[in-house]
Amino acid sequence: MGLRSLLYKPYERDLERTLRTSGQTPRHIGVILDGNRRWAKQSGASTADGHRRGADKISEVLGWSEELGVEVVTLWMLSTDNLGRDAAELDALLGIICDAVEALADDGRWRLQHVGSASLLPADAAARLSAAVDRTASATGLHVNVAVGYGGRHEIADAVRSYLRDAIDAGHSMEQAADSFSVEHIAEHLYTKGQPDPDLVIRTSGEQRLSGFLMWQSAHSEFYFCDAYWPDFRHVDFLRALRAYSQRERRHGR
Repeated sequence: MGLRSLLYKPYERDLERTLRTSGQTPRHIGVILDGNRRWAKQSGASTADGHRRGADKISEVLGWSEELGVEVVTLWMLSTDNLGRDAAELDALLGIICDAVEALADDGRWRLQHVGSASLLPADAAARLSAAVDRTASATGLHVNVAVGYGGRHEIADAVRSYLRDAIDAGHSMEQAADSFSVEHIAEHLYTKGQPDPDLVIRTSGEQRLSGFLMWQSAHSEFYFCDAYWPDFRHVDFLRALRAYSQRERRHGR
């Protein structure tokens, strides 16, 4: 253990004590897992190795979240924009993602849910994700949304389509459906329906944008942008994000 690690341990313990007594732990944290490729380039590793190192970080972050009483974590693992990457890289990335989700399912602690457009994914990847999610149906621990093939605009469009189908199935005309349409109808048809909206969204790698992540749900979220690439994201970085959240006054426009 290096000197830096020794110095950080008391600091981490102090942060944890502060968070446990603050009463301000977020119920739902969204995480944009960004920087795997840049980490690989900086480290002289292959892109696939960067994605694997990023996948290895996931269970650590879920454990940290669980220890502090977080109820829901949404992990953005693959966006709809990512689906346009080079075929060889995308195939490797999807394989790594499926391996990671299956490992989370095998752990047995967490209840998984796929959020995203399964129809946009290759059939074999969609089937692997679905099977992994099904294996966790009886788990009672942390609820983990794995956002694969996810895009915020796609989600909102899917929500509107779902609402319209429900209205038509109920015997309403398109005009009636339009006249009765409300903000609540969107929320009721999102991938995350029934879940609390994210209180905190963390993005690694230094980028300071949401890129469409949980566009509807994050209307009142707090954002924390961390310079570390995702594979280098540390416990102390996580604790700092939660400390920053606990220090903000959340008025929700009031």
